[in-house]
Amino acid sequence: MPQPELLSDLRTIVGERGLVTGDAVRARASSSWLGAVEAQGLVRPSTTAEVSQVLALCNARSQAVVPHGGLTGLVHGATAGPDEIILSLEWLNSIERVDVAGRTMRVQAGVQLQRVQEAADQQDLLFPLDLGARGSATIGGNIATNAGGTRVVRYGMARGLVLGLEVVLADGTVLTSLNRMLKNNAGYDLKQLFIGSEGTLGVVTRAELRLVVRPRSHDTALVAAPDFAALVRVLHHLDAGLAGQLSAFEAMWGNFYDINTAPPTQHSAPLARGAAMYALIESLGAEPVADQARLEGLLGELLEAGVITDAALAKSDQERRAMWAIREDVFAVSRIARAQAFDVSLPIDAMLDYTRQVATDLRSIVGPERTFIFGHLADGNLHLVVASGEDVAVRRRVEEVIYRPLADIGGSVSAEHGIGTERIDYLSWSRTPAEIELMRTLKRALDPRGILNPGKVILTKG
Repeated sequence: MPQPELLSDLRTIVGERGLVTGDAVRARASSSWLGAVEAQGLVRPSTTAEVSQVLALCNARSQAVVPHGGLTGLVHGATAGPDEIILSLEWLNSIERVDVAGRTMRVQAGVQLQRVQEAADQQDLLFPLDLGARGSATIGGNIATNAGGTRVVRYGMARGLVLGLEVVLADGTVLTSLNRMLKNNAGYDLKQLFIGSEGTLGVVTRAELRLVVRPRSHDTALVAAPDFAALVRVLHHLDAGLAGQLSAFEAMWGNFYDINTAPPTQHSAPLARGAAMYALIESLGAEPVADQARLEGLLGELLEAGVITDAALAKSDQERRAMWAIREDVFAVSRIARAQAFDVSLPIDAMLDYTRQVATDLRSIVGPERTFIFGHLADGNLHLVVASGEDVAVRRRVEEVIYRPLADIGGSVSAEHGIGTERIDYLSWSRTPAEIELMRTLKRALDPRGILNPGKVILTKG
């Protein structure tokens, strides 16, 4: 438990309102996907200078610090024990500048993703990163986890949308590298060390983000297909026919679509339930009339060829949001039993055999109709939600069934959610011993006392 003197010194840095202690800390995190939150202190700096002072103080006293963003992570990367201090970035929440000509935006780490999207939209620009938790997830957290989301197939991961960063290191050193240029080869690209590091190497305080011109057309369609092979044909046909405008291709296995559109959910079914596969498709372009006609024509060709069995094209923003709500309601399956969420990456040509094997193995562990699959098919990322219940041994067996086959097919145990604590035991199934040792070397170099988010991502000893 942090010593009273430390809490007093932290209060001196951030002020009375900037320090939360006792039961109030746990109450703030009670509704998040955190797992255990037992920290006795939470500090809320309002400037980079205060973040620097907090970390310098904690480093000098070997006090462990757990950074917090929007608390929407799914791998327990923000769990905090009784001997740790939470460093919340919630008060660093300003959008500092939008450069319309240069198509960049400078923001503080605590700004919610949705606010960034809206600020870009007001300038006729687009920040392409998008995910279901947009209203809560913060830019700092998105960067710390290298968030992916639904538009990776066109715009890439968060890594590709960050031009520069300001980061505070474990000893309080402020590393300011707020580059605004798309091309800058002046030495090592240091920001890449911190993107995806989950707060274990440094704390992101500000970021320079890359924007693009806002598309003039936005078309969304939902299709039903008889099998996985047909869905892959749909992807290839649309990718070729839309000439670079395909921005999202979200696959939903039939039982996922069915449970998310059946009572007691509030989602109506745009297409009849009962198909083997569904796909939610998004196209962003420049010519509203022509682009919609092009997508309709491509869907017509697929229907005529029997590749898909049904299709619906959103005719309004309301219909578009309703379609996306089906895909984004990830935990509708929780009404069956407590669920486990998985996020794996693998080659598309290995997906069919992998999902069949996993579904068969899980059926013998948790029973039938308890495994639901969906995901960003076009970029090789699948999500699995398993209603496995409370039994710890069963949940562990489920993890092994899902992760073990990935090693043989060159897959990853984490496509976009990160490692946190939940997947740390399985990191070696996706990374070589040499890679893991280099991670440890970086951790020791940047955080020699091991105060930043300890026990997450990588264990400092083998």
